Amino acid sequence: MAPAAAPALLVSDHVAGAVYVVAVPDGTVTARLTGRHLSEHAGFLALPRGRVACVDDRRGELLVLDPFGDRLVERAVPVAVPAEHLACDPTGRLLAVTTGLGKNTEPWSDLLTVVDLADGDAARVRTRVGEPGVTVLGGDDPLVVLRHREPGALAVHRFADLLAAPAGCPAVTPHALLPLSDDGHGDAHDPASGRVFAATGEGVHTARRKDGALVAETVIPWGSPARGWYLRLDTRRRALWSALRGGAPDPLAWPDWTNQAWRHDLETGRTSRVDLGPGLVFRLALARSHTAFTRVHPDGDELVLLGPGDTARRVPLPAMDGAPRRGGTPWEGVQRRAVAASPGSDWVAVTRGGHGEVHLVDARTGREKTRVRLDTPLDHGGHLTMVAPGDGADGDPVGR
Repeated sequence: MAPAAAPALLVSDHVAGAVYVVAVPDGTVTARLTGRHLSEHAGFLALPRGRVACVDDRRGELLVLDPFGDRLVERAVPVAVPAEHLACDPTGRLLAVTTGLGKNTEPWSDLLTVVDLADGDAARVRTRVGEPGVTVLGGDDPLVVLRHREPGALAVHRFADLLAAPAGCPAVTPHALLPLSDDGHGDAHDPASGRVFAATGEGVHTARRKDGALVAETVIPWGSPARGWYLRLDTRRRALWSALRGGAPDPLAWPDWTNQAWRHDLETGRTSRVDLGPGLVFRLALARSHTAFTRVHPDGDELVLLGPGDTARRVPLPAMDGAPRRGGTPWEGVQRRAVAASPGSDWVAVTRGGHGEVHLVDARTGREKTRVRLDTPLDHGGHLTMVAPGDGADGDPVGR
């Protein structure tokens, strides 16, 4: 079903503490929040009716934003921070927020917050220190599934038990565990089948719910010496997507990292890969008929648009002052890019970190329609999401 409204782009400058709502495709800023430092790692979570959940990492609040309503901030609920991952059940009512690293060199927080948006009820419990991923399975007895590392496991908790926890952040024990490789990074949940997916070096581990526990299914191989560190559900084309990174693990070797777009069709079980080129590729965005990747490289950055039949259109992007350089890492003290799209439209948005600019590109032609210039620099690339009521984005119940 076509969306009832044109898409809205939410742009977070998490360093400067600003959030913008931008009309697509004309680029007009229609609303702005200040003093809001959103968690770039937890990202944005699409909710029904074009709403979005995110976490203010400074104030310690889960925000529900409605870019199409009378008030941009529909609700604010206190949660534990620093927010690591964010997910909801398929209805968009029950949410979970895990905590992790923040500005620290290693994980230190074991707090998990669960929230019922219907009445604003929330509870905090202690689980296990780490950087846990999270999915929330729906039904009559909703489950919170935490993906832990070192030792790896999928830990299953009943949502109702967590929400009923007493004050004081008590420690909780999962009532079911499913072993997992120690190097898990990347989570997805397919509400249509109820399956949970976790990316590891071995491949994508799959599990299905059986009563109050999980049963392991076949591991989907990467089919490459490389691996994916990010996993995303394509709600329109019923597929899983990732970007496979290969090469020396040394961050200083990033200009020579290999990158492949990886797609697994959930209906046919077929897997395909397309070369994206060397450099830094991480997150991706899903438009109506295209999948968008940004590739950062010392020889020039580009937006890669994969269309039907795995055709690739490459769109050069203007250089960033302060971009990652040879001899340095691609993570620390450098500018980056964020990318966003709506599965109900053909527009793709890409940031130009440090310049306060967002390129709005038509995926069908690769042409830039509008360049949005904001009041803050979008240091570290900022973060984006593009939503429209009815576009199907809320079919992916994991924050991105």
